[in-house]
Amino acid sequence: MATRKRSLIAAAVTVVCAVTVLAAPGTAFAAPDPTPSPSSTSSTPVSTEELETVRKKLDKLYRAASSATDAYNAAEEKAEQQSAEIVALAKKIAKGKEKLRELKKRAGAAAAAQYRTGGLPPEAHLMLSDDPEEFLDGTGRVRQGERATRHLIEEMTRTQQDLELYAKDASAQWAKLEANRKAKAAAQKKIEKQIAAAEKLESQLEKEELQRLAELEEQAAYEAQTTWLSSGILDELHGTATEQSKKAVEFATAQIGKPYEWGAEGPKTYDCSGLTSQAWATAGSVIPRTSQQQWKQLKHIDIEDMRPGDLIIYFDDASHVGMYVGDGAMVHAPRPGRAITIAGAGSMPILGVVRPDAG
Repeated sequence: MATRKRSLIAAAVTVVCAVTVLAAPGTAFAAPDPTPSPSSTSSTPVSTEELETVRKKLDKLYRAASSATDAYNAAEEKAEQQSAEIVALAKKIAKGKEKLRELKKRAGAAAAAQYRTGGLPPEAHLMLSDDPEEFLDGTGRVRQGERATRHLIEEMTRTQQDLELYAKDASAQWAKLEANRKAKAAAQKKIEKQIAAAEKLESQLEKEELQRLAELEEQAAYEAQTTWLSSGILDELHGTATEQSKKAVEFATAQIGKPYEWGAEGPKTYDCSGLTSQAWATAGSVIPRTSQQQWKQLKHIDIEDMRPGDLIIYFDDASHVGMYVGDGAMVHAPRPGRAITIAGAGSMPILGVVRPDAG
């Protein structure tokens, strides 16, 4: 049993976000209880060192899944944009065709009128006319008709060119849509593979070992949070939430207890950036869907200027995001198998902080 577990530990891979322990000012937090002694019913229990290896490999697996989730969400967002653009182009093409039909109809009417007059040049009409003044009036109308016909032909040409351009743009958008569908499918495959590997690794552990593993996760989060707080960062944090950011925080904290699900934006399940983007949408600000785009596009804020509602971006690849709620805490959707929860803002490596509102 132990030999099989050790071989699985050596072969495994990655995690998203570990469960964290909040250490806020004014509140006493005890360090997690020491790892309990191995069960007396197991002759060869998995050691703490081996469980720590499992924890790190699970962390890698879930983080890889989180990064792939960002790629999935980005591809999905782009595919939605391309679909919308294709629909808009289809409407333009329909209107263009209708306009071209009307122009052709008018051109046909003009040709028929010319046919009825015999298509004679103005000089011939002068020779056949008994009234030169009437001829001159007619000549003016003929010239107006010629100008109108010329403009009609020019408009038909422009409309035809527009239709060709719309068709070309639609074709390009279809190609992009297909590429993003493939990217989305590839990301989904990677997500499912990483999560399946993590679940398989966890399934090899006994109930007591899973409990010890959870305690190791808590211990790692507690130590990271304690180190972050020991820097005196809370002494610098005096930012006051705006009315808009209060609404975002209220929405996010109201989702506590709901399960994490990759690619989800609510209302029953969320992934990390699905939670933050929906919270700010409810507050009246549309922000990028993924944590990586939130990091790239939103205004960067120094950590000491952080205030409730700001988004904390984690890890070097910006693969995770949580929302700061004050007192050194944040709310986030951790990873598969976990629920939305409050955690220490410093319980994971912070890449930086961004602010969705400008108030």
